[in-house]
Amino acid sequence: MAGPTASVTPSLTPLTAALLAVCAWFVPGVGHLWLRRTQKGIVFLAVLPVMFAIGLALQGRLFPFHIPEPLVALAALADLGIGALYFVAWGLGLGAGNVVAPSYEYGNTFLIVAGLLNVLVALDAYDIAVGRK
Repeated sequence: MAGPTASVTPSLTPLTAALLAVCAWFVPGVGHLWLRRTQKGIVFLAVLPVMFAIGLALQGRLFPFHIPEPLVALAALADLGIGALYFVAWGLGLGAGNVVAPSYEYGNTFLIVAGLLNVLVALDAYDIAVGRK
């Protein structure tokens, strides 16, 4: 008996694949779920929000878009990579950060890495959708 194989996904039109990538960015893992990559989708749907929540719990900061400080602006862009969770946290006033907390830098790292990983997950879903993977 042959080993497990990945589900075959037909190539989508570029416009549909782009829409899929935007949805995959907005809700972590949903792109893989739509493409019937259920195990990956569930892992991303569970792990990325947990990473983001850990970052908030460790008193990390959701950085503002402050263009005169390029590193702060890049950190803000990375934070935004988590999609809908960023807007929920921002709307609830979470992510103010506590610079004197011992866990502050760890919290920032979790928030930034969760956002960047979600961008990579969305790009992976796009590549699968257009047939590159």
